[in-house]
Amino acid sequence: MLMNRRMNTERRVTTFGPVCSSVAGMASIIPKERALCKKGAHLCRDEMRDALPKLLSGHRSSTLLWIAPAMNESAAKAIDRRPIATRNRKWAQSATAWLAARNVSPNAISIAGMCACIAAGLALGVTSVEYNRIFWLVAALGAQLRLTANMLDGMVALASGRDSKVGELYNEVPDRVSDAAVFIGAGYAWGGNVVLGYSATILAIFTAYVRAAGKIAGAPNEFCGPMAKQHRMLVITVACLYSVVIPRSWQIFHLDDFDVGVMSLALTLIIAGCVITVLRRFKRIASALR
Repeated sequence: MLMNRRMNTERRVTTFGPVCSSVAGMASIIPKERALCKKGAHLCRDEMRDALPKLLSGHRSSTLLWIAPAMNESAAKAIDRRPIATRNRKWAQSATAWLAARNVSPNAISIAGMCACIAAGLALGVTSVEYNRIFWLVAALGAQLRLTANMLDGMVALASGRDSKVGELYNEVPDRVSDAAVFIGAGYAWGGNVVLGYSATILAIFTAYVRAAGKIAGAPNEFCGPMAKQHRMLVITVACLYSVVIPRSWQIFHLDDFDVGVMSLALTLIIAGCVITVLRRFKRIASALR
């Protein structure tokens, strides 16, 4: 009897001992497993974030899944576009996403940029009739809105998958109207010169013609300066802002034999820069075609 009770007692110890140790072991393992699960969840979130498309600006967003592939177009396609550093800015990509999400037509953006430049040209012409600083501000704003529209129309077209041959037509023709409106208006502006205004218009259109002719011949688009579209608008903008802050009497420089205005100087700079630009583009296009 005593032997049986002792054996039963040992059996209970032997039976329940491992169970108790297993429970204790499980209790110690559960927190570790929970920590591993949390760590795994963080890793999963990081992997999901890394899997989201990355835009040119470097930020990621799940709301832009549909726009990222268009923004990160192939290198070959990007090379044939005008190099604009502002495309990589977050505000530009956010504006592109906003416009594309609302189904705004890229061609409408191009037309809007042309209208802004026509308004700028009218404002410049009015300065010689009724002087008011607000006209110079309108002209400067119109020139910059034209550049912004020219950038956004292509970005929206790529983002929404609506880039087409018709879009290229809307991209080119309004640009030529914009150049003519601004430079002819600058020729009639206070301190301007009509001959210089029309000369700048002809040369600005000719620089674009050389680029287009090179593309038709089989060369890539040549956007080199020193007086490409953005440079021409910069000169006009600086001249307008100068006229805003400087008294009217200081906008005309009195030389020995003649007087020259700020806008005439700006147009002369544009003409000289366009001549150099035409020669550079022609040389580079000819080298690419050989």
